[in-house]
Amino acid sequence: MKILLHNYEYPPLGGGAGNATEYMLREFAAFSDMEVVLVTSSVDDEHRIEYPAPRIRIERLPIGKRSGGKDLHFQSKANLLAYAWKSWMFSRQLLKQEKFDCLHAFFSVPSGFVARLLSMEFHIPYIVSLRGSDVPGYSERFKNLYILLRPLTRFIWRGARRVIANSEGLRTLALLTDSSRDIAIIRNGVDTKEFFPVPRDYSGDPSKPFRVLAIARLTPRKGLGSLLEAMRVLKTQEKREFLLDIAGDGDERESLEAFVRDNNLSDQVRFIGRVPHREIVPLYHRAHVYVLPSLNEGMSNNVLEALASGLPIVTTDTGGTRELVEDGMNGCIIRMRDAEHIAEKLSFLASHPKETEAYGKESRRRAEALGWNEVAKEYRKEYEEATGRGA
Repeated sequence: MKILLHNYEYPPLGGGAGNATEYMLREFAAFSDMEVVLVTSSVDDEHRIEYPAPRIRIERLPIGKRSGGKDLHFQSKANLLAYAWKSWMFSRQLLKQEKFDCLHAFFSVPSGFVARLLSMEFHIPYIVSLRGSDVPGYSERFKNLYILLRPLTRFIWRGARRVIANSEGLRTLALLTDSSRDIAIIRNGVDTKEFFPVPRDYSGDPSKPFRVLAIARLTPRKGLGSLLEAMRVLKTQEKREFLLDIAGDGDERESLEAFVRDNNLSDQVRFIGRVPHREIVPLYHRAHVYVLPSLNEGMSNNVLEALASGLPIVTTDTGGTRELVEDGMNGCIIRMRDAEHIAEKLSFLASHPKETEAYGKESRRRAEALGWNEVAKEYRKEYEEATGRGA
C-alpha cells in the first residue's frame, strides 16, 4: 500500500501538526507493506528529497521560507498559497509517474484542497486530518477568512472518504460547519520513551523558586497575556518566587515582552524563543508545572509531552485539553482570560506538594496509554478501508 501524504508543516517548520507527522512517519516505517511519500515545505529555495527511514520519502518544496527565520512556526497566506500551487503541480507529475493507493491531507486547507483536486483528476481516494486552525471557528486570527473558507471546507470534506479530528472538541466544532459529515476521531500520541518523568523537588520550601513552563506559538489564541498577568499577581501577593519559562515564537512576542518590561517581571519571566524539538526535553524536566491558558485547542502535542514528562497541568477547558486533564486529578482547570484564577491555582500547587506530586504521577499514567504506535495503526486501518482493503 502506497500513501501520498500532504502537510505544509514538517520540522523545522510549523508546530504540533508537523511534529505529529514526523512521529507517524517513524511508526509507518515499521510496516513492511507500506510506503509513504510526504510532500511538504522546504526551508530554503531548493527542492530537497530526504529518506528518513525505509520506504519513507520526503519531498520538500520551496515556499519562501528561510532556515533560522523568525517565522518558521508561522505560515503566511502567501506561504500557504505557494504550497498549494507547488504541491499540486508537483503531485500531478508524481502521480503520472508512480502509483499511489490513497491520499492523506493534514489540514483541510491547503492540503485537503490539493488532495481533492488530485482525487478528482486521478480517481484516488483521500482522507483529511483536521488539526485545529483549518476548522472554521477555531482561531480568532482567521475569523473573517473562515466566512470565505466555509463553503470550500465543505467541498473538501464531502469528497473525502474519511474526515478525522484529533479530539472530541475539534470534532464538535467541525460539525458546526457540516453536520451531515461523519467525522471520526484519532487522537494525537506521545513518545513516552523520549518524554519521561524525573525526580522533582515538591517539598513546598518557600525559599526555592516554583518553576512554571509554557510552550506555545506566541499568538493571542494561546492566552499567554493572562499567564503574564498572573505572574504579576503572584509577585505582589506571594512570598515565594515563581519563575516562568516561555518557549516559542510568534507575532505577539513583542507585546508580551513589553508587558514583562513594563511590570518589572524580567527577573521572573524568560522568553526562550523557538526550541528545536530534540532539545525540548530539558525544559519539561526543569519545570514543576505546565500551563496552557489557551482560548482554543485541538489536541496539544505539548500538553501530551508535559503529561509524559510527569508534570501537573494547568489549562483551560477547551478542545482536546479536557480529554487529557481532569481537575483535581492530574492538574487544574482554569477560566479563560482569568489571571487571578491562574495565580490562585499556581499558588495552590506551590503550597501543596503532595497533591502536586500526585497530579504529576497521574499525568504520566494517562500518557502511557497514548503511544504513537496506536495512532499509526488507526491511520493504517483508515487507509485500508478507504482503498477497499479493510476487513
